[in-house]
Amino acid sequence: MFLDELNCRHCGAGLGYHHPSLTFRHADPKGADIDGELWFPCGNRPWGCNWLVAESAGTGRCFSCSLTRRQPPASDTVAWEKLADAGVAKRRLMVQLLELGLPITPFYERDGGLGFDLLSSLSENVQVMIGHANGIVTIDLAETLDARREQLRVSLGEPYRTMLGHFRHEIGHYFQNVLITDDATWDECRALFGDERASYRDALDRHYSTGAPEGWRASFISEYATMHPWEDFAECFAHYLHIRGTLATAASAGMVLHSDRAPGIVEHDIEPEAEYAHETSERMLADWAWVSLFFNRVNRAMGQRDLYPFELPPPVHEKLAFIHRLIAPYRSRPLAD
Repeated sequence: MFLDELNCRHCGAGLGYHHPSLTFRHADPKGADIDGELWFPCGNRPWGCNWLVAESAGTGRCFSCSLTRRQPPASDTVAWEKLADAGVAKRRLMVQLLELGLPITPFYERDGGLGFDLLSSLSENVQVMIGHANGIVTIDLAETLDARREQLRVSLGEPYRTMLGHFRHEIGHYFQNVLITDDATWDECRALFGDERASYRDALDRHYSTGAPEGWRASFISEYATMHPWEDFAECFAHYLHIRGTLATAASAGMVLHSDRAPGIVEHDIEPEAEYAHETSERMLADWAWVSLFFNRVNRAMGQRDLYPFELPPPVHEKLAFIHRLIAPYRSRPLAD
């Protein structure tokens, strides 16, 4: 419940995320002793960061903030306000990756390591393209503006567009090359998503000139996923994170599926994050079918669009199952939200 909070709502104590233990601790400006080491609030706490940094880190920035390679100049206070907003989505992503146990090697430790360029296309008329290249994820901070993001969502015909969605999609590109390390797994990946060695430029030109192929809903999770195998994998990876994260939130709230309320389901508690690592993807997706239906109906009751306006046909189930098999061997823990 504390992912976006600087202070406890009940007692007012400062909160700090200790990423090695995946827990929130007291954010003591004088340092909190955790397992024999002093941890201090991140230097970006005035801009909303609620993580802790170890005294031995040699930097005032926490692990999440240290992954930011480029950002607007400090003199650009408007862009920094947007940076603070984007930081919420970035930290939420990082918490989920850590809780899934996924390996994260920073860009400053090796070439191709993970890093973020968080820039604004509203600053000095700089053109910022959201994307990924050699471990570096670029995000346009201008999309923290609801009106701008909604305009792009409508013009591009997208049912869903959020800052967290951008982060989860682009991180999918990074992890495709991190998690697939042998020829047999690449062969399996190409059988499901297509050969990623095909020309990306040609695919991009084709997609924006002719659009998605007819009948795409039978095999793909979104129109954008049809453009190129890279995008299909990244889209499915993002949706896997959407699904796992929302199910974990439902589990932490004690959500239970009742067979007497919805015939056809098996009555049980929603699984904590760790448990799905030991289940097949179909158990997870079966839970998701009912949970997403519930949240869609809640949104409609409020006059809002569906929370999850996507269909998951059998080929997409297979793609999500592949990603589940890639991720499942890594250690998982219950999500802290």
